[in-house]
Parts: sequence; C-alpha cells; structure tokens
Amino acid sequence: MTTVGTPPPVSLVLPGDTDGLSTRPLMRSDAAAVTALVAGCEQHDVGDVLIEEADIVGDWQRPAFDLASQSVGVLHGERLVAYAEVYKGRWADAAVDPDYRGRGIGTALSHWTRAVAARDGGTLVGQPVPGDSPAERLLASLGYRTLWTSWVLQVPAGQAIDPQPVPEGYVIREPRDEGDLRATWTVNEDAFLEWSDRERATFEEWAANVSRRPGYQPWQLRLMVDRDDQVVGMAFVVVSSGCAYVDKLAVRRDERGKGLARALLVDAFEVARAHGGDRSELSTDSRTGALGLYEKVGMQVTSVWRHWAADVTPEPVAAQA
Repeated sequence: MTTVGTPPPVSLVLPGDTDGLSTRPLMRSDAAAVTALVAGCEQHDVGDVLIEEADIVGDWQRPAFDLASQSVGVLHGERLVAYAEVYKGRWADAAVDPDYRGRGIGTALSHWTRAVAARDGGTLVGQPVPGDSPAERLLASLGYRTLWTSWVLQVPAGQAIDPQPVPEGYVIREPRDEGDLRATWTVNEDAFLEWSDRERATFEEWAANVSRRPGYQPWQLRLMVDRDDQVVGMAFVVVSSGCAYVDKLAVRRDERGKGLARALLVDAFEVARAHGGDRSELSTDSRTGALGLYEKVGMQVTSVWRHWAADVTPEPVAAQA
C-alpha cells in the first residue's frame, strides 16, 4: 500500500527483448554509477565529459526532489545501464548506455517520464540532449519538439583571457554570511526568471547546487557589490578535472550595461585558474541573448545541445498501488 502523502510509484515497462534487465528506483548510493553512465554517454555523443558526481548529488538533495518516486534505474546484473528522473513534473534527465541502445529502452524511459510528469501535475516534460545525437533523433520520432538551443563554450587551456577592469565603485568579493547568500540567490533568480519558463526556486533549492554542493568553498561564489556593499551581480564557478566551469552568472537588471557581467566572468575564470582550472567553460542558451558576450572574451563553441519537450498526457504505464 502507498503511504499517505507520497505519490504512487510508476513502473518502467521494458520491451520484450530486454530479458535479463531489471528496474528499480535509484538510491543515494547510486550517484557514482549515474555519473559514470552519463559520462560515458557524453564521451560517446559529444567527445567530452561535462558531468561530475557533485552535479548529481546536488540535484538529488533539492528539497522538492523525491528519489524514490521520481527516479528509475535499469540494471544488467549490478551494472546500471540506463536511468531517468523527473523534477517537479517538468524537468527530465535520462541516459542509456551506448552498448544498450536500439533495444527500446529509451522509448520506455520516455513513456515513464511522461507518466511521472502527469502524476506530478505537469503539462510539459523535457530535457536537453546533444545536437544531432541518437537521443535527439529518438525524441523527434516520439513527437517531442525543440524549445531552445544551448551552447557549451570554452577558452582553451593556456589561452589568455582579455582583462576586464571592475568599474569604479564596485568590488568583487566572496560571500561572508547567509545574508550574502540570500542576496545572491535573489539576484540570480530575478535575472534568470526574466527569460526562463520555470517557477522561482526556493533558497534551499538554489543552495543545494551552490553553497551545499559537495566540495563547495566560498571562493567559488563571486559577488559583485556596489558602494553600499549591496549584491548586484554574481558568478558561481566549479573546478573539476582541470576545467573551470562557470555554472551561474547574473547581474541585476538596473545594473546592466556597465561591464559587470564581463568583469565577473573574467574574475571567475582567473580565480578558478588559481585553483587548477586551466580550461575555462560555460554554457548559455538561445533564450538569454548572451552568446555574444562570451564570444567577446575569446570563448568558442565546443558542443550544441537542444531542449526537447513533449506535452504530457497519461501514458499506458502501470502505476503500482
């Protein structure tokens, strides 16, 4: 019997030619296996690995995410060969090991994500996938449509980054206390919600992937403050395997046009290089209009991703009581 207050789990129904595979909800201890699975798919599909385990752990510790009812894994023995998850009935992630593609697993995961989204009150569910990849062709064949395009950009190792002075009256510093963190969250959310179609993230959800992210150090969060020490801009940078990745960059609307974003970006890359990030990366998408900003500091597109989504309707996938 399902416990009162918890959503009923949704079964993943695999096609008949996948004998020997089993399914179950994911557990916290599966984070490393999911990371390895996604890394293998990224290497195969785009020739580079973007994921790290802290990304998975951060996502899974968001208060609104329930791993037991919003995730599923496909295993061959003890080996995880595919997985999917759905956050807030809208945001899906899924991957199938290249060695296990062509068996209908991806199609089954699509049915599962739509059913979970419908159960959780969603009307649209989708995820980013590499451009011109098997995943993109599969989603197109299943009736998904493209909503926006994203680009991963890079400053190659050893290439100089043009300096960008911080405008007079402003200072870049680290956060000092929770008040700084909450002010930074506000600037970040206000900026992203100008163009994003998601609901506002709570401070706790935001912090799960920033100040509560595994390995977080205050130097990673760069705050642009004005003469009154008020936060007017922010950047969050992660260093992994020699790569400095700017995960978030935002400037308050009334402070734009002064070079603050570019100064934050250059500062984040410089600080990250001092902590082992010789290669500098970030991503942006067609909703932001920021591609030109990044190209001006010498960044080059290394991969293209597109967000594919489908309207949610009840799927013929069994729910277990």
